[in-house]
Order: sequence, then C-alpha cells, then structure tokens
Amino acid sequence: MAELTLAMRDFLNEQRFAVLATTNADGTPQLTVMWYELRGDTIMMNTSNDRVKDSNARRDPRISICIEDGYRYLTVSGTATLDDDHETSQNDIYALARRYNPDFKDGDYPYFKTQERVTINLPIEKLIANGFS
Repeated sequence: MAELTLAMRDFLNEQRFAVLATTNADGTPQLTVMWYELRGDTIMMNTSNDRVKDSNARRDPRISICIEDGYRYLTVSGTATLDDDHETSQNDIYALARRYNPDFKDGDYPYFKTQERVTINLPIEKLIANGFS
C-alpha cells in the first residue's frame, strides 16, 4: 500500500476531477472524467452500471486515476472492488453530488434514484506524485 502525505491528502480532498483509466476488451485504454472522494486510503467513485468503465472494471479490475493541477499531480493505481449494493451506491452518488455541488438540495439529480449504480473503490496500491515535496 502506498503512503499518502498530508499534502497529498489535502490535494485529494480539494474539489478536483479524476481521469479514470480502464482497459477495453481489445486492450485499448478507456478514459473517463470522474467525481471521486478520498476515504481513508481508498478512492471512491460511482457510476451507472451500464457504462463502459463499469464493464471494463468488472472484466479487469486493475485501474488507475490521475488528478492534476498543472504540473502537480497524483496518479493512483490499484485493483478496484465494485459494490452493487443499491443502498450503498445511492448513498455514495449523493455524497459525491454534495461534494461537487455546494448548493446541492434534496431532490437534485432525481434520475440517480432510478438508475442501477455501482460504487468503485480503488485502494491506493501504487502512487506516482509530482510537485509534492
């Protein structure tokens, strides 16, 4: 398990977007901009379970994300676990919605409630950092 410094944790806790990399069935990379939240030593993300990234991560759970701010960035890699529990995935998507939308109100994003969603948990197994001393 890679160790995050306090500066790296602070960076990850700021409102930024992650670029998630998964591998398509033909071996090519697939990239998606994602909401995320740092939870201890795990990055939590959430998606509708009918997306390419979802099927890619189920087939090959080795994934990476990159979060950048100019020349300062973190790349996190690991073997993801997917949580299909409806209550968990609904709670997680709304936690992300509140994180990324400070004016969030109950009733925003009503379509989330009708979607089958999955939470993607990425343990920080490998870490590449630039711009953190």
